[in-house]
Amino acid sequence: MKAHIVLAHPEPKSFNAHMAALARDTLQDRGWQVTTTDLYAMGFDPCERAAHYQDVSDAGRFDAQAEQRYASDNKTLPPEVRHELDLLDQSDLVILQYPMWWHMPPAILKGWFDRVFVYGDVYSSQRKIENGRFFGKKAMLSLTVAPSRDAYAFDGRCGEISLQLWPINFSLTYVGFSALEPQVTYGVTSGAFNARPEDHEERLQKAQDDYVRRLQNIENEAEMPFNTMSDWGEDGRIKASAPSHSPFIRHSERLDYS
Repeated sequence: MKAHIVLAHPEPKSFNAHMAALARDTLQDRGWQVTTTDLYAMGFDPCERAAHYQDVSDAGRFDAQAEQRYASDNKTLPPEVRHELDLLDQSDLVILQYPMWWHMPPAILKGWFDRVFVYGDVYSSQRKIENGRFFGKKAMLSLTVAPSRDAYAFDGRCGEISLQLWPINFSLTYVGFSALEPQVTYGVTSGAFNARPEDHEERLQKAQDDYVRRLQNIENEAEMPFNTMSDWGEDGRIKASAPSHSPFIRHSERLDYS
């Protein structure tokens, strides 16, 4: 089995870097082959731009999707993008390790999505979800947040975390991955909301122990449910007969806020 870990944190001594190393070591101890991309260490440019392309279809106006497709067709994708795609192709499991900043992943990780999941080589109108390039592979988010688990509950003041992470997981499934339940480490800072500072080390140690236990059987975990192409009508809307797995894609126009 092979895994690829993408780390998005600027500090090599951070807890996120530690969790990435913990996943690497745990899987390698089980006999897995593991590769890692440290986005900050490699100086990954998260901004898609014309300068990344040596040969362009239109020198007068940069259209990101058009140039990605042109580079895909002509085998001229930027070398760092080709390298990442090669690593993803070789992997059975992909882990994205990052801190939650302003309820979103760091910009460098969003840019990794923008630049690596290229139109053409990775997805197209027909090549997505169960027809996606990475179908048959699993992907998992592993992230840290400062507040407590209660703050990210369905009635928590930070908002339900499963909803906040849905767009990222959907992006992974859009290119074919089967998304696993996220690994969320709560209360990473010693001053976390609703957490006692004296419990900090114990809390983080438990999070590490839980992660190691999970990784011992990660290849057998069932994926999160997402709709497939057969669930959509020709109008692009979910069929009445299809299941709804998220408030983001639902059968009723009305949301119940009562």
